[in-house]
Amino acid sequence: MAGSDFDQAQAARFATLALDCVHKPYPTKIAHSLNSDADVKPPRELTPAFYGCYDWHSSVHGHWLLVRLARLFPQAPFASAARRAVAQSLTPANIGPEVKYLNDEGRNTFERPYGLAWLLQLAAELKEWNDPEARQWSAALRPLEQAATARIAAWLPKLGHPVRVGEHANTAFAMGLMLDYARVTGNQEFGKLVESRARDFYLKDRNCPLSYEPSGEDFLSPCLAEADVVRRILPAGEFAQWLTSFLPRVDLEPTRVADVTDGKLYHLAGLNLSRAWMLEGIVSRLPAADARRKTFTALAGQLRQAGLDSIKGEHYEGGHWLGSFAVYLVSGRGLR
Repeated sequence: MAGSDFDQAQAARFATLALDCVHKPYPTKIAHSLNSDADVKPPRELTPAFYGCYDWHSSVHGHWLLVRLARLFPQAPFASAARRAVAQSLTPANIGPEVKYLNDEGRNTFERPYGLAWLLQLAAELKEWNDPEARQWSAALRPLEQAATARIAAWLPKLGHPVRVGEHANTAFAMGLMLDYARVTGNQEFGKLVESRARDFYLKDRNCPLSYEPSGEDFLSPCLAEADVVRRILPAGEFAQWLTSFLPRVDLEPTRVADVTDGKLYHLAGLNLSRAWMLEGIVSRLPAADARRKTFTALAGQLRQAGLDSIKGEHYEGGHWLGSFAVYLVSGRGLR
C-alpha cells in the first residue's frame, strides 16, 4: 500500500531523477573483469541495457523505478517518457549482450547479490503489470532474469555464512527482494531455496548489536534487514517471539550527511529510507496487539522524513539512486 503522502507530484520528482540518468553514460563507475583487450569498452557497449545511473545496479533499479511509477500513475505526464526510456533499454538486442556479459568467464561475482536482487525486483514488477508493453519488456528481460536466478541458485548453497554489512554485499536485504520476486512470479523452486538459506542463516540469531550501527558508509541496516527478511518467512506469533530475542531494543535516530558531494557519505541518506521501510515491514508482521507497532511506526515516520528531505537531484552522487529507495518506501513495495 502506498503511503498517504505519495502523490503524482512526488512521483514526478522521483521519475525525473531516473529519467535523467538511465541513459546517461558518464560519469560512470564499473566493476569490470577484463579477459582480454577486447573487453576494453565503454559500459554502453558492455551492458547496453543497464549502463547509466553511474553503475549497473543503480541503472537496474532506476528502470524499476520508472516501471513502478508508470504502473502506479499511468495517466501522469511523466508516464510516456518513462515508457519510452524502458522500451529503449529492454529489447532483445540489448538483453542478449547483458546475458553474455554476466555469464562470461571471471564474472561469477558480478553484482552479487545486490544488483541481481534488484534485477529480479524489476522482473517481478513487470510480471505484475497487466499491460501489453510490460509483457513485451518482461519477455525481453526473461533471459537475463533466468541467468540471474541460475547464478544465485549456484551460489547460495555454497555460502557458509551470511554477509552482515551495511552495503551492497548484505545478504538479508537481497534475500528479501529475492523472496518477493519468487512469490510474485510463482518460481517455487527458487523461493524454497532462498527461504531455506534464510532459515539457516538467521533463525538462531539473538541480540543483534544495533548499537554498533551505522558504520560510516552504510545504506542498509544489517539488524533491521535481517528482521525484515525473517518476517517474510515466519507466522506473526513466531516472528514476534523471534524479534524479542533478536532485537530486545530498537533505539535509532535519523542519520545526517556531512557532505552530499561525497558519494560514500551520501549513503547515510539512503539508510534513513531503508530503515524506514524495514521497520514498516516488521510492523506489518507483528500481531495487532503488539505494543511495538506504535513505537516502530513513529520511528519509521521520522526516518522517512529525514530520508526524503536528503534527496537533492543536483547532486548526482545521491540523485542517481536515492529516488529508487524513496519510491520503494513511499509506494509500499515491500508490503504485500
